[in-house]
Amino acid sequence: MDVYRLQEGDNFLMFWMKELLLAIVIFTVFWLLSRLLRYAMITLLPKLTSRTSTDLDDRILVRITPPAALLVIFAGLYYAVRSLPLPDKVQVATSGVVFVISIIIFTNIAYRSLHELLSWYGARVAERTGNGLDRQILPLAEKIVTIFLVGTALIVTLKHFGYDILSLVAALGIGSLAIGLAAKDTLANMISGFTLMVDRPFRIGDRIQLAGGQWGDVADIGLRSTKIKTVDNTLLIIPNSDLCNSAVVNMAFPDIKSKGRVNVGVSYASDVELVKNLLVRIAGEIPEVLKDPAPEAFLVSFGDSALNLSLFYWVEDYTRVFPASDRISTMIITRFRENGIEIPYPTRTVLLEKEG
Repeated sequence: MDVYRLQEGDNFLMFWMKELLLAIVIFTVFWLLSRLLRYAMITLLPKLTSRTSTDLDDRILVRITPPAALLVIFAGLYYAVRSLPLPDKVQVATSGVVFVISIIIFTNIAYRSLHELLSWYGARVAERTGNGLDRQILPLAEKIVTIFLVGTALIVTLKHFGYDILSLVAALGIGSLAIGLAAKDTLANMISGFTLMVDRPFRIGDRIQLAGGQWGDVADIGLRSTKIKTVDNTLLIIPNSDLCNSAVVNMAFPDIKSKGRVNVGVSYASDVELVKNLLVRIAGEIPEVLKDPAPEAFLVSFGDSALNLSLFYWVEDYTRVFPASDRISTMIITRFRENGIEIPYPTRTVLLEKEG
């Protein structure tokens, strides 16, 4: 009886040694594969990616090399544990821990790749459209990507352990609908803010004029609202949905060159050609006024008491329109007096007919 038990114990020990040896072989093979993968990603693949016209693939390769090699090692550990004849609860718990760690590593690889892609794309768009795009869009995009990756990893993990994910998805859908209905205005502003960041009708620093007549320089474009610094140094905060649904004049696009206008009325007895030539000469003497395009003066209407003329001129920077307008208006008063040109007050002529 003792000999039988001893022989049975030897067989049991040999069985476990074989199973353990098989698990060690599986893990060793995957460990060698991880070293081979690391060598290829550090030595061989950079030679191929260096031939491409962009550095995106090089940056992604550098970021994902360590976790990719680690993922292969944990994959080997997972299959090695699964090959052992452990009790069901122990095997489920052990392999489950390894599986969760592998999912975390894989999620990290996906996040690193998408982060490099977003950074590269944001920098490319910022070069074409102006600075500030990466600071505005990337944080939002990274949060959306993070939520998506974490949610996907959670669903895969729950499904691996046999949980019913359909009820979870349904609950999340109902919860999202309730949140959307309760915060529809906030969500509308957030979507509008994302639209403004992508469509870019104006940039930070641009001077814009709103449909209501307010105007100022864009100080910040946020997710919920846009902040505009007016010329009297006050901050105008406008919901993004209002901006998306109204007309906005961008004075700084396509460039900062701007057109100014000065209106003046002269008496009907004035020589119109003389007045127009004088207005053009006055604008040409102002340093801020550009020579090309040249200033122009036009007779625009016949008023009740005066001939109404307009002087149009261009300045290099839209911030110089008002200083130039002030200098031109001041000089018009002086030059008109010197040349005997009258700027009339509103007058009325009353004709009285005497009854015979």
